[in-house]
Formats: sequence, C-alpha cells, structure tokens
Amino acid sequence: MLTDLPNVLTISRIVAIPIVVLFAAWGSPQTDALACLLFILAGVTDYFDGKLARSRHQMSDFGRMFDSIADKLLVGACLMVLAGLGRMAYFSLWPAIIILCREILVSGMREYLAERRASLPVTRLAKWKTGFQMTAIGFLLAGDGTGMLLGMPWLHVALIGAILLWIAAVLTLITGWDYLTTGLRHVNLS
Repeated sequence: MLTDLPNVLTISRIVAIPIVVLFAAWGSPQTDALACLLFILAGVTDYFDGKLARSRHQMSDFGRMFDSIADKLLVGACLMVLAGLGRMAYFSLWPAIIILCREILVSGMREYLAERRASLPVTRLAKWKTGFQMTAIGFLLAGDGTGMLLGMPWLHVALIGAILLWIAAVLTLITGWDYLTTGLRHVNLS
C-alpha cells in the first residue's frame, strides 16, 4: 500500500517540504529558482497521485488522508518561510493569512462532518483557487532574482506572485464561505 505509486507521490510531496524551505532560505537567485522548480514538481504530484489512484484502482485510506495533509503542509510551510524571510511583497502577507485561516477552517469542518457521516466535497471553484494559489507560491518562491537569472530583469516575478495570491485569496473567501454555509447545515445550533 505505501509502495503504490500514488502514495509514493503523496509522500514525496511531504519529503520535498524541507528541501523547498532550505532552498528558499538560502536566498540566492539559483536556490530560489530551485525552490520554485521543486515546488512545481511537488504540485504536479498532487495532480497525478489522485488521478493514478483512480485509474489504477489504488485508492486507499492512507492516500485519502495524507493527500490533503501533504497539500496543506506544503502550502503552509512555503507561505511561512516566505513571510519569515520578508518575501511577501506588495501586501501579500494578508492573502497568505486568509488562505491559511481558510485551510484550518475547512479542515476542522471536514473532521467534524466526518464524525457525522457527512462530507464537504471539493468544488470546481476550490480547484481554481488551488491552481491560482500554487502558481502564486511558485512565483513568490522564484522571486525577482529568478527573472534576472533568466535574463529578464524587467520581469517582476514577485509582483506577479503577489497579484496571483490576492486572486487566490478572493477565491479562498468565496469558497470558504460556501464551505462554511454548507457545513453549518449539518450542525445542530440549539
């Protein structure tokens, strides 16, 4: 079970986290580019682990549980290292806080609803949110130094990342509200 390819991909995403953080903390244009590339690879595994698990009939409790955890660990660690290093330009710390708060809210609601045998399915808009969020974090990890490294000093990589993170935050608020109202239907408020 742990050696099934979908689970190996999920585990690889968790293993990649300290390496991405280390590259980002190193702080050179080369290591920023490496952090971005490794983050992109980890993001790609998120797409393929579920797809492969379904196509190969290798769905498992481990995969269902750790896929979501791996995503949240990767996103949370990257946003925290970027914030800790002062690399959240253009007020992008605020959308990062919104994103992390929503992730905690949705995780808590899913845990509560699981006890009630109810689910909180992922919506199409939430998938778009994830796409913007992952792209934004990739750009923020790359930073402006990567633009210079690629011979494009005019390319404001951090600004693009910040704009994408703000878009992700707006989608985060919308989907968070949708999840909250859906989840509250299963809560006895009396």
